[in-house]
Amino acid sequence: MSKVIVLTGAGGVLCSTLAKALAKEGHKIAVLDLRKDAADAVANDINKEGGKAIGVAANVLKKDSLEEAKNEINNTLGTVDILVNGAGGNHPLGTTSNPHFLKEDLLNKDEGFKTFFDLDSEGIEFVFNLNFIGTLLPTQVFAKDMVGKKGCSILNISSMNAFTPLTKIPAYSGAKAAVSNFTQWLAVHFSKEGIRVNALAPGFFLTDQNRTLLTNNDGKLTARGTTIINQTPMGRFGEPEDLIGTTLWLCSEGASFVTGVVVPIDGGFSAFSGV
Repeated sequence: MSKVIVLTGAGGVLCSTLAKALAKEGHKIAVLDLRKDAADAVANDINKEGGKAIGVAANVLKKDSLEEAKNEINNTLGTVDILVNGAGGNHPLGTTSNPHFLKEDLLNKDEGFKTFFDLDSEGIEFVFNLNFIGTLLPTQVFAKDMVGKKGCSILNISSMNAFTPLTKIPAYSGAKAAVSNFTQWLAVHFSKEGIRVNALAPGFFLTDQNRTLLTNNDGKLTARGTTIINQTPMGRFGEPEDLIGTTLWLCSEGASFVTGVVVPIDGGFSAFSGV
């Protein structure tokens, strides 16, 4: 049965892949992104392949923007059945320069060098808001359409950081831990209305945001990229297509009794002790 599916952050690499995969299942897709041109590009690709999609500009941190997007979606595609909260990201102001603190770091005057003590509160707030509030607000707006209907669900995007925090990125790790916790909370809260809530926890995927951190210009791995691959039993980064199978399952009636789970898609990273 065709459903109306909203995806936030869907102008990006990962969620655009999910949007196209869901469209191939016959669903009507609302591609939401802060950048209207990026949203339209994904929607156009779907429509060229015979699917049904619209691109909609929306800021996941502004409720009025989301309400405007909802009105456009309702008028064009109908009421919402499934929400994929894909908007998120990190910020350099919430990132330390080194994985471990050493007392001599306090003497480092290099431009841009940041210890834990130099982390910018506004940068940390931005990261937390984008990932957590940017999940909460769309859920408040779009889940109202799901009340009283059958087969509705919400899919959040958590991260490996939520299980074990990575070095250097405390803001992002904490924000994704909040997303995982919120997923479980929402699953219980909405359970009596039959709205399922689950999350994906991707491992390491090359995206526009992290590509320069994990690979050099020549395509070879950076030191951090090498560490990650060595800690990933399958020995590679994830491809966007690796997220499709779990997404289709959690959004389908085949997962009708599955709620409150956070599924690692990480090539075995979370299972490996490092020894």
